Amino acid sequence: MQIITTKEFRANQKKYFDMAEKETILVTRKNGKPITISAASEKDIPTPADLASIQRGLDDVLNGRIYEMQPDETLYDFLNRIEPCIK
Repeated sequence: MQIITTKEFRANQKKYFDMAEKETILVTRKNGKPITISAASEKDIPTPADLASIQRGLDDVLNGRIYEMQPDETLYDFLNRIEPCIK
């Protein structure tokens, strides 16, 4: 792990981005929490299908297509009640 200052990072961004493909870079900041820079893996990047599924879920919420638990309803009862609706 490399630990550097924001000034050093700004002066040599390409160098540290290249290094981040092999190791983690920690950028310290005077008035804030340190920032970690590391390369993303394939599993970190959503697929087009993942993004479409997320968008459908957001559309459902925005259009009121949601299921809510009733007062005093257990999770088991709730899941049994909505099971036919989500198939």
